[in-house]
Amino acid sequence: MESLTSRMQAIQSPIIPVVGELIKNSPGTISLGQGVVYYTPPPEAIEFLPKFLAEENNHLYKSVEGIAPLVTALAGKLQAFNGIEINGENCIVVTAGSNMGFMNAILAITNPGDEIILNTPYYFNHEMAIAMAGCRPILVATDENYQLQTEAIAQAITPKTRAVVTISPNNPTGVVYSEATLRQVNEICRTRGIYHISDEAYEYFTYDGVKHISPGAFDGSSKYTISLYSLSKAYGFASWRIGYMVIPQHLLVAVKKVQDTILICPPVISQYAALGALQAKEKYLQENIGAISQVRQLVLKSLNRLQGLCTITPANGAFYFFLKVHTQIDAFELVKRLIQEYKVAVIPGTTFGIDNQCYLRVAYGALQQETAKEGIERLVEGLQNIIRS
Repeated sequence: MESLTSRMQAIQSPIIPVVGELIKNSPGTISLGQGVVYYTPPPEAIEFLPKFLAEENNHLYKSVEGIAPLVTALAGKLQAFNGIEINGENCIVVTAGSNMGFMNAILAITNPGDEIILNTPYYFNHEMAIAMAGCRPILVATDENYQLQTEAIAQAITPKTRAVVTISPNNPTGVVYSEATLRQVNEICRTRGIYHISDEAYEYFTYDGVKHISPGAFDGSSKYTISLYSLSKAYGFASWRIGYMVIPQHLLVAVKKVQDTILICPPVISQYAALGALQAKEKYLQENIGAISQVRQLVLKSLNRLQGLCTITPANGAFYFFLKVHTQIDAFELVKRLIQEYKVAVIPGTTFGIDNQCYLRVAYGALQQETAKEGIERLVEGLQNIIRS
């Protein structure tokens, strides 16, 4: 059996568990690696759990696309925050996180051998999902500030292209795409008869007056735009596994086939918690994201001491900075040394599709201010010493 090959052999290993093992073997390491938030779900989420327990039928399978009260609440949120109206051309499907929404979308719109355009640096789970589906990720480079190059995207489209993927605010770079740029991508997809998959997991995490834009709100875009959302970040919901997607109505049957096969239905107890979370007052998001904004300023101030050793690209979203390190050291080797010698962890850029130079993703959302300050000091000291040695 060991000699048998598998499609999974060609798939990259998820980097978070790999770095997690290195952290485990180096006690006291501060992680600036995984993209999670420091805070917990709002009390309203927990308060809704008795409502789940009060109904015996809730222990049975529920609707593949999500329980009706949650779908209704999400429709209201989409209208109010994203400017997306749920109408006869589109619909909501609740998923077990937005990663599942992405896999649902890829399996629903492709045949093996089809192509999906990813902008580099890409989110590694997107690349993995495309490869697992037997499709080809077509990589299009962003510019020196990690902004989309729409002409390059248009030139990369072939008869096998099924979708262009955008992530804004972006993982791993933290940049936010302008409305004009997203409109250009959306129009390219419309005119070429392909889908625009818009990953908006970090929609609430924007800073310095920058506004989040949802392509699904553009006039006439409902028939070819797939929008992905998550409660994992904004509501501290990572382990509850609840996300949702807004899809063209004509994809619903296909998406339900995928979801019913893999999941049957999203965890109902988590859907109740999500329904409660959506009742939280605005103060919950404002205060928690405000605290992350303060950490961001602290991190940026420390990183600026690396000028000349690293290129720090401005980033007004998510909770990441993507550093270009001016060294010939392999990115993963650098990550290992930072953990073993300086007890601070970051993620190598190679896992995001950048392998011709040394890049590191720094995540700052998971830590309280004092811990973040200590972690970033260790990172700056480590990079200064390693690069200069």
